[in-house]
Amino acid sequence: MRVLPDTGPAPFVRALAGHGDRPAVITADGRLSYAELAARVSELAARLGTTRRLVLLAGANRVDELVAYLAALTGGHPLLLVPGDHHAAVTEMARAYDPDVLIHRVDGELVVDERRPGTGHELHPDLALLLSTSGSTGSPKLVRLSSANLQANAEAIAEYLDIRDTDRAATTLPLHYCYGLSVVNSHLLRGAALILTGLSVTHRCFWELFRAERGTSLAGVPYTFDLLDRVAFDRMYLPHLRHVTQAGGRLDPERVARYAALGRRQGWRFFVMYGQTEATARMAYLPPELAERRPEAIGVPIPGGSFRLRALPDRPEPDTGELVYAGPNVMLGYAERSSDLALGRTVEELPTGDVARRGSDGLYEIVGRTAEFVKIFGLRVDPRRVEDRLRVAGVEAYCVGTDRELVVAVAGGHRPERVRRLAATAAGLPGRVVRVHLLSELPRLGNGKPDLAAVRALLITAPPPISAVDAPGVGTEQLCRLYADLLDRPEVSADQSFVDLGGDSLSYVEMSVRLEQLLGDLPAGWHTTPIRELTRSAPVRPTGRRVLETSVALRALAIVVIVGSHIPVFTVKGGAHLLLAVAGFNFARFQLTTAARRERVRAAVQAVGRIVLPSVAFIALAGAVTGDYTLTNVLLLNSFLGPHDGATEWQFWFIEALVYILLATTALIAVPAVDRIERRFPFGLPLALVALGLVTRYDLPGLATFGYIPPAVVVCWLFALGWAAARAARTAQRVVVTAAAAFTVPGLFGEPFREAFIVAGFTLLVWVPRLPSRPAVNRAAAVLAASSLWIYLTHWQVMPLVGPWSRTAALAASLACGIACAALARQAARRLPPVVTAAKFGAQTGQEQPPSRLGGSPD
Repeated sequence: MRVLPDTGPAPFVRALAGHGDRPAVITADGRLSYAELAARVSELAARLGTTRRLVLLAGANRVDELVAYLAALTGGHPLLLVPGDHHAAVTEMARAYDPDVLIHRVDGELVVDERRPGTGHELHPDLALLLSTSGSTGSPKLVRLSSANLQANAEAIAEYLDIRDTDRAATTLPLHYCYGLSVVNSHLLRGAALILTGLSVTHRCFWELFRAERGTSLAGVPYTFDLLDRVAFDRMYLPHLRHVTQAGGRLDPERVARYAALGRRQGWRFFVMYGQTEATARMAYLPPELAERRPEAIGVPIPGGSFRLRALPDRPEPDTGELVYAGPNVMLGYAERSSDLALGRTVEELPTGDVARRGSDGLYEIVGRTAEFVKIFGLRVDPRRVEDRLRVAGVEAYCVGTDRELVVAVAGGHRPERVRRLAATAAGLPGRVVRVHLLSELPRLGNGKPDLAAVRALLITAPPPISAVDAPGVGTEQLCRLYADLLDRPEVSADQSFVDLGGDSLSYVEMSVRLEQLLGDLPAGWHTTPIRELTRSAPVRPTGRRVLETSVALRALAIVVIVGSHIPVFTVKGGAHLLLAVAGFNFARFQLTTAARRERVRAAVQAVGRIVLPSVAFIALAGAVTGDYTLTNVLLLNSFLGPHDGATEWQFWFIEALVYILLATTALIAVPAVDRIERRFPFGLPLALVALGLVTRYDLPGLATFGYIPPAVVVCWLFALGWAAARAARTAQRVVVTAAAAFTVPGLFGEPFREAFIVAGFTLLVWVPRLPSRPAVNRAAAVLAASSLWIYLTHWQVMPLVGPWSRTAALAASLACGIACAALARQAARRLPPVVTAAKFGAQTGQEQPPSRLGGSPD
């Protein structure tokens, strides 16, 4: 198409079609070649017309938004790029700059709103792109960039990263952020592909897409690396990964060295980079081979750029001063109002505001700031501006910050949650990185000026707790603290879910009850929902109506049924076998996460430990006091080693069977090929294991002719059936697993009621994930389910003591004793070293006798 007079897109934009049929954009839904991308860009550019206009784009990591970005550049239209998920920012920028064209999403569809046919602005011929400074502080101050800036920075990055046309970079950062945009530009420059996604690196689907499409490049800010640590990135198998890049704020030197060493071992290169939006993105990079030796350095200037150190009166050290950058990627200047869009170049070099030192090896290192603004997770924040915004809202406060959090000191009767929300909005930060301290009065120096040193001292103190009463609703910060407390995690991100944080079937019960107290009804699948989305989807105030997770209800019901049948108060058999299916169901939900294979195996081993350690400890203690149990009972080996004398051998058959099945399953997923199969066929693999388990269920090899068969060998198919139920995402799959239970459970015992109980419970688990309930019922079910292991272990000792006096009292005493022991065990676990707390006592369990053909007599 015709290029507008006196303007011209960056060469990498004009060259899109020249890359032909090479893949340009890859998404979870398909891919676009460069030729197809160029055609879509040209089509939208033609619609924008030949009259140069100011275009505002609400950016997002989607194909349509990428096309709109490139179309505006192609047509020579100055583009104002703002975050599409921040409605307030879109509204404020539209008000401040009055764009001629607004491209944004309405009801999920990208809409091109042509507000006027011509332009209402005087636009300088060099102006191509307008971006907020690295992290908006709420000001409409923008960085003015030219096509030459974009091209120069893309070329420099492509050169030192050695980007090739075979590379495939994941969009781990937003399109509207200069770092994320530089990934797009530099890869399009070289004809490489973009794996376009808005998913977090904590999401299972992100890694499935990255592996399937042979991703070669990952980019992250410091917080991204917090998330990578949590998902065990160091254990992931990523054979095509070539380089990992970091910018957007200072990364701890220890972590820089660690990631550099990891890359060296695994065959990829780790680039630490330094930049600002005012330099289009990058100004310096640390060569990977130097990162382990000089992890504190920002490195050397990018190709085509240069640094000088401007002397500072208060920093007389040699080779130290304010870092000033010069290069073809330095911005044209700032814009603070729409009339500034007519300006040409107003700056020739960039004072960074950072104090740097040049080492004898030529590497630069940042040692301080010349101004008071701070970068928090890569977002630049002016604490004084935040104070001004709070003052307008009637809140007098002092603010200071580090590279990880903003601290707000406030006096008066303000609600901390409201202050946090106001400060976070003013700073453009997530609420979780804003800490509010309520003081009797704000600290001041003798001259009446703010005592910011006293406020900084609050950085080392814990913030006061914020209760639900303080907040008009339940915010992400409150939920993050709840998750951190219940899961013993030092740091919790609002972008993480219960499963991401290592939650298991035990903590799931307690967490669900606590969340329902705060939020009311929980959505289905809340355990895989990020905390941020959970707060958005939940009601502002909980209602009296509740729902109870079916798996929790079955665990609570089963333990009561098991203990009550043993006393006996009543006779309802089938609880333990139903619990095997529930155990498989929970194994799939909590152990088979998106983490790397080694992390999965470690989580599964810990799950076994949560059963084995308390069981062995209690059986050993009880055996020493009463003499009831043998060494094989204590070591959970009675199923294999005996004695099979009918005395105590069946008391612990279920625990032994569950432990053996979990160990076998863990060994299975530890095999790399099986791990890959499970990820590719999450429903098919457990269904195949069900079929394999039915071989021993029906004793097709004729093992019974040789004598005793361990229960785990006979009932393992029930565990696999529960696993398959958890992976049954479609109606047809649910029908299959339900039919499998309906056809295979009957005949297991020759007791129709017992078999019907198991099939009915399993059917409920498959088809009705949540049951209508009330708060009191939920609390009772949660306590019983969470304490089920201890109830089972202790009831064997309680019921002989109380049962002769009253069977009903024996049932109540058994439940109460188990609940008390579980509570004591949890308290003790919090005080034990981490290696022991991995076995927080309690798991899904229950007990009853296996089928009589296994070598014992029925109850």
